[in-house]
Amino acid sequence: MTQPAQKSSPDADKETLHQFGYAQQLLRDMGGFSNFAVSFSIISILTGAVTLYGTGLNAGGPVVMGIGWPLVTFFVLFVAAALAELASAIPTSGALYHWASVLGGPGWGWATAWLNLIGLVAAIAGIDYGCAQFLAPLLALEETTANFLFVFAALLLSHAALNHVGIRAVARLNDFSAVYHVAGVAVVVLALAFFAPRQPVAWLFQKTFTTVKDQPYWFAFLGGLLQAQWTYTGYDASAHTIEETKNARVSAPWGIYLSVAISGLFGFVMLAFVTLAIGDLDATAAAKNPFIHIFEHALNPRFGQAVLWVVTLAMWFCGLSCVTSTSRMIFAFARDGGMPASRVWAGVSRKFRTPAAAVWLASALAFLLPCLVFGVVAARPAAFNFDKLYPAVTGISTIGLYLSYGIPLLLKVRAVRRGLWTSRANGPWHLGSWSVPVNVIALAWIAFITVLFVLPPNELTGFIFGGAAFALLIFYLTCVRGRFHGPVPQAKSHEELLQLEHELER
Repeated sequence: MTQPAQKSSPDADKETLHQFGYAQQLLRDMGGFSNFAVSFSIISILTGAVTLYGTGLNAGGPVVMGIGWPLVTFFVLFVAAALAELASAIPTSGALYHWASVLGGPGWGWATAWLNLIGLVAAIAGIDYGCAQFLAPLLALEETTANFLFVFAALLLSHAALNHVGIRAVARLNDFSAVYHVAGVAVVVLALAFFAPRQPVAWLFQKTFTTVKDQPYWFAFLGGLLQAQWTYTGYDASAHTIEETKNARVSAPWGIYLSVAISGLFGFVMLAFVTLAIGDLDATAAAKNPFIHIFEHALNPRFGQAVLWVVTLAMWFCGLSCVTSTSRMIFAFARDGGMPASRVWAGVSRKFRTPAAAVWLASALAFLLPCLVFGVVAARPAAFNFDKLYPAVTGISTIGLYLSYGIPLLLKVRAVRRGLWTSRANGPWHLGSWSVPVNVIALAWIAFITVLFVLPPNELTGFIFGGAAFALLIFYLTCVRGRFHGPVPQAKSHEELLQLEHELER
């Protein structure tokens, strides 16, 4: 991986964007750390690794934390490196959608965009619904579906309002969030290290345990990898906010890659101490929320509740960042006419210079997704139960996002083999001769997890995701094919783009 010796200027960032036919509509005010922070906050080891802790523990026991987490981290780093290379080459807010369109044509771009949107909307839903499940009992609310949905809606409202106000406020909160996540992990680890009883370290790597019936242990263990795999989603946010980032062709790729690498390290340390603090493994696995159960029994109840407040606030920051990323994807796709009522969703607030309509659409869709899953479960109670709701939402997010990652990577490998993509097309952050091998390993991992997370006991994920994919296919064949032309330049000349920017500033 390489990077240029000197940083680019704001004018150079704007000039690069002009080369792709787009005006500088969004406020370019994010530094390199802020760009990293948005992806690091969405990955949020205090969200995914915590809310799905019970899923991992019940599937494969402590070994899912000790071996499963590093295993997933290793392969996700290949995906992150491959995406980072493309972000440096094509630095537009459309990100994955633009990459697929450039490499494969508008049909591939359209499919990538919708898969990414499904994954991102499901990610917001999973993050904020998970946060509601922690926040409701902390607020002494009865743990009912109605109360969860009420808190869930309030969380979405807060995230939409802040994203509407402006990127400056969100960027500062994301900067704080990155520091807060590191500090939060430190609080969790230190509390358990000094005040909780611990199992021997070998227990983390040798203790096999599962509550999954009628399946061999190795298969149950693989299903538990959903905990880590869903945690490692959303780091494409550094690419979605690339038009708001300074020195974008270097800062955003590093944001993508480092957000995964640093999350992997801190996440493993946190999970190790949490898991080693388990006293009664059977009772912990049977608890309604195993993570909370561990703290209630390993620490003083009041101190344990204080730690849970720390974790819950981290989830709030995670949801805020995910709304930011999703709204930028909606804005970029609508800007090119890829969505129904595109003109509405491509609107930019003159006062705040944010894609305000896209922000509210992202939040509304995120609220509707759990309602849809509730409806599916209620309609087929013999096949599904409500305990599968949260894993289903997170599974949809994981598959949607990773398929949207995989399409441009597959097209990149095809373009290289055909001689249509050479080293000249790379940006300043690139993998050199390792590019194709890294892409191939990333694609193999994406294919593996896509199949894995629709197999039992995750069939509800496959049922809903398959239905959504079929509906999108019908919609494409009947309403989109031949009419959608992919990324559409906003103007034909540099002067026209400058005029467009001048009009927006007025």
